[in-house]
Amino acid sequence: MQLGMIGLGRMGANMVRRLMRGGHQCVVYDRSAEAVKTLAGEGATGVDSIAAMVAALAIPRAIWVMVPAGGPTESTVEELAEALAPGDTIIDGGNTFFKDDVRRAKTFAARKLHYIDAGTSGGVFGLERGYCMMIGGDRAVVQRLDPIFKTLAPGRGTIERTPGRDQQPGTAEEGYLHCGPVGSGHFVKMIHNGIEYGIMQALAEGFDIMRGAANPTVAEEHRFDLPVADVAEVWRRGSVLSSWLVDLTAKALVEDPALSKFSGHVQDSGEGRWTVMTAIEEAVPSHVIAASLFARFRSRQEASFADKVLSAMRFQFGGHVEKPTGG
Repeated sequence: MQLGMIGLGRMGANMVRRLMRGGHQCVVYDRSAEAVKTLAGEGATGVDSIAAMVAALAIPRAIWVMVPAGGPTESTVEELAEALAPGDTIIDGGNTFFKDDVRRAKTFAARKLHYIDAGTSGGVFGLERGYCMMIGGDRAVVQRLDPIFKTLAPGRGTIERTPGRDQQPGTAEEGYLHCGPVGSGHFVKMIHNGIEYGIMQALAEGFDIMRGAANPTVAEEHRFDLPVADVAEVWRRGSVLSSWLVDLTAKALVEDPALSKFSGHVQDSGEGRWTVMTAIEEAVPSHVIAASLFARFRSRQEASFADKVLSAMRFQFGGHVEKPTGG
């Protein structure tokens, strides 16, 4: 098939490469002329504008937008919608808030444009591993674009089949899924990332506790100098915790046992916030995800005003003098 790709960052560029490996024709555009030149040198058709991309694609066109969520995506899809013709399809593969998908789809439907939201997970490893995709949109349009999704997806690989699934049709075992109408794909991806926050936080806290077992504040008979990197490695093998996140943790600890090149300042890309907001709307308790989100906020503060208030209160009611950092 033929596909346009707008956004040739870490994921977009590798998605194009994977598609071209699968025999698809890709027309590519990015604000970086160098990024376009690189992909053109690998076999893609490079263009210098959205208008040029629309002109280069056969009707009905399908264009995948892989730019940062929020303003960049909003302006890109709006410009794209103005240039497209009825029957064309816009695919948003970024981390868009699902309510924005629903709003856009209604607007574009009036212009007879199709809109697909494709929550995409795979990061920088997707070129070789493939991309797990959670897709929302009209079923007929999604099915027409199935060759694109199938090529990007990981496929079954060597993962054992879930007992009982052999009689169940569908693409979930291939690593991509039509979740439902517009918005549902990014909704599922939002929850995916919210869960990811919680798992990552639990792993991070666990490794911190193990590292802290050598602290002089711990009674000497209970003190352990644990080989933390080796613990990560052994957990990769047969442990109920074994996962890609543990694999990546083990790799990071081998490369830099003290993680000295990291400041501990942890950003959030929005999905954790949206997951917590949605949980509040649904009155569903989400203690772990909420706590992991707030932990990320906390990581960006050296000494928050709240910390100072706590110290002041401890001094006022108990005369507790604050110890200097490192004391």
